[in-house]
Amino acid sequence: MPETPATEATAGAVPLRDTRGRPLHDLRISVTDKCNFRCRFCMPRDRFEGHQFLAPAHQLDFVEIARLARLFVSLGVRKLRLTGGEPLLRPQLPELVARLAAIPGVEDVALTTNGALLARHAAALRAAGLGRVTVSLNSVEPEIFARMSGGGKLADVLEGIAAAHAAGLAPLKVNAVVQRGVNDQDVTDLCAHFRGSGIVLRFIEYMDVGNCNGWDPALVVPSAELQARIGARWPLEPRAPTAPGEVASRYAYADGAGEIGFISSVTRPFCGDCGRARLSSDGTLYTCLFATRGTSLRDPLRAGAGDAPLAELIRGVWAVRGDRYSEERATLVRAPTRRPKVEMHVVGG
Repeated sequence: MPETPATEATAGAVPLRDTRGRPLHDLRISVTDKCNFRCRFCMPRDRFEGHQFLAPAHQLDFVEIARLARLFVSLGVRKLRLTGGEPLLRPQLPELVARLAAIPGVEDVALTTNGALLARHAAALRAAGLGRVTVSLNSVEPEIFARMSGGGKLADVLEGIAAAHAAGLAPLKVNAVVQRGVNDQDVTDLCAHFRGSGIVLRFIEYMDVGNCNGWDPALVVPSAELQARIGARWPLEPRAPTAPGEVASRYAYADGAGEIGFISSVTRPFCGDCGRARLSSDGTLYTCLFATRGTSLRDPLRAGAGDAPLAELIRGVWAVRGDRYSEERATLVRAPTRRPKVEMHVVGG
């Protein structure tokens, strides 16, 4: 079906909010469920050996993604983020970026990547309209990095970060998931590497995303502990959030060497301000990173549904949303039967 203006479906609509009053503001779009890394906290190699990933025909094409994105924008979304799997494995990704950046009302198109392929694509993505990039990098020690990523090469990621910086993809952020006894000893080395670079380093508490990462709360390093450790070496000063619903607590080095952040889903949940929806590469809408089920948008879209019924489907899903998994985690992870959750490689981080 040809693309049509989404505003026709929802002209004059009131702002869309869920049952907890949270607006729909951000859409994370997974463009592939494949990844070239096998990170232990996402796609451990022993669990994904021989895994059958989606066939191209089952993935949304770029016209379909752009059409759905336009509908989400008509319902209040202003920020779009491309995720995976590893999104740079999707061929011709700059074409999709250009389509999304051209949608009226979109204020920001960003990308989350492991960075291994970023050097060869950064300039084209920037030219197509990509604004920002977040790179996942859990260590600057080659052996630790290789072990955590399932064999990735640190040099490739550092080259990708440098290329993104040179291309003007800013603010450029680097996310590090910290696990006790795995890479927590590398935290200050990460800080030292990026201090003064203009790149924002953020530390993420290890989360129980999906069902196969062997999450153990004993491996969680609380953000407060990291903040104290870093602050003892380089004093930190708090910074105000840049926007409502921002997930990271921001701090600046007192000596002016830049900014770091802490994303504390385990010890300081931020569900109350979450306005993020997620669209998987097969066109399923999820309303939480820890969702147990989703709603297919691909099926009605390919069956010929117009913009108005598709928009109403999205509206109906969001209107009954009550997700607050991180706030409920302490109870749920101790339940006799833990509820199955969608895997991270399906919906992105």
